[in-house]
Amino acid sequence: MLQHLAPQPLWQHFQQICAIPHPSYHEEALVSHLQRFADQQGLQHQRDKVGNLIIRKPATAGLEHAAGVVLQSHMDMVPQKSDDSNHDFSVDPIRPRVVDGWVFATDTTLGADNGIGVAAMLAVLQATDLEHGPLEALFTINEESGMDGAKGLQAGILKGELLLNLDSEQEGELYVGCAGGIDATAKIAMQRSPLSDERVGLKLIVRGLQGGHSGLDINLGRGNANQLLAELIQQLSSQYDLKLVDFNGGSLRNAIARRADALLAVSADQLAALRDSTQQLKAELKQRYHQTEPELDVGFLHTDIDADPLTAASQQQLIDAVLNCPHGMQRMHPSLEGVVETSNNLAKVQLKDTSVELQCLARSANELERDQLCQQIESRLAPLGATVTFDGAYPGWTPDLNAPLLDAMQRLHQQLFDQAAEVKVIHAGLECGLLAAAYPNWQMISFGPTIRFPHSPGEKVEIASVERFWQYLSHCLKKLAKLHEQAKGPQ
Repeated sequence: MLQHLAPQPLWQHFQQICAIPHPSYHEEALVSHLQRFADQQGLQHQRDKVGNLIIRKPATAGLEHAAGVVLQSHMDMVPQKSDDSNHDFSVDPIRPRVVDGWVFATDTTLGADNGIGVAAMLAVLQATDLEHGPLEALFTINEESGMDGAKGLQAGILKGELLLNLDSEQEGELYVGCAGGIDATAKIAMQRSPLSDERVGLKLIVRGLQGGHSGLDINLGRGNANQLLAELIQQLSSQYDLKLVDFNGGSLRNAIARRADALLAVSADQLAALRDSTQQLKAELKQRYHQTEPELDVGFLHTDIDADPLTAASQQQLIDAVLNCPHGMQRMHPSLEGVVETSNNLAKVQLKDTSVELQCLARSANELERDQLCQQIESRLAPLGATVTFDGAYPGWTPDLNAPLLDAMQRLHQQLFDQAAEVKVIHAGLECGLLAAAYPNWQMISFGPTIRFPHSPGEKVEIASVERFWQYLSHCLKKLAKLHEQAKGPQ
């Protein structure tokens, strides 16, 4: 289907990528595919010590002394699926479809983030009609779940001077900075006690939320399924004798929680009234979120009670922790209009036998603000008995608005499209900040086609923007190879 879209080589590669399962931590099949591709093209390739793949392509004849360009994308994708999908991301291919000028997946994330970037790099490596200097294609591992590839990249393995990161998601924008982040995990001991009377099991489900990227979409006012479920239980508990047996919500640290469910032990004689009250609360939630969550739904399932419920004290601890944990945009950037500076995503809540864990991803373009947010998370949860740990920190990317690379790419965008590119700083995490730790002298730009709703089953990429993205990328390589101020000259 996709191989008939333009530019044909890029879409052919993306179609092949979709056929190979590649969620975070499961990129080896895709790595093998890329290695076979490099061998077929006669290109030198290597794996580094953490598993990143590098493929090198010699310069066009006569441009051997131009500044080397590193093209970079990550190989993993976020595995999110619709509530009624039985898709297994470890074995099932992504099933793309074309609708009204966009490419979607069927009931899952598409993986255009960052599969389009990977496909574009393969198309560049395969092309025989592009002019360019020495090229290195850097395919990193596990960006979505920890940026392990970027963190582990060793200094000196790459020789290029200019980095083009192909992981941005809005056509016509050049990104020169991004937020850093840190994972926060709160763990609270839970106590259980046996039921002393007859109860029926009722699973309360919050579903139908849009979710989305916890960096790009965190300021859109979307609901967090974890907190909405906790709010419902809190309100229902004030009217009915509910005992909490289980609570699970969210899935990935960088995705806003779309679904959460709780198993409640309920007296049979309260069941009908409880259902009526829940319908009323559902109507109130739908009114509150009618603009941002049009498909919000609250449902019930009758089920067996398979464990002892929490004590009343532990149940209240859990609800208070979920409701008191900061979530959403915390501060807008003081000097960049429309850019979120600091946010927290309450990504996942999981009740286990003797504890509950809350997993968050805190982001900020300002390390001081990030640290203060971490202190706020701890100060809100520690009084509830939580032990809070912080790890996986990665730095932001500080903008350099005077870089010659930025000037060259702005000029080219104006020439090609008769309009200026917007220079942006993004609240999401890009690998550039980590890559700069190993290669501080690199000039870096991030750009890409228009992708909507990444990290959710609604993810889609605009076909026309991919064609323009390819046009811009191929012209960039030619222009950068011929820039006198960046040419090395004969050695």
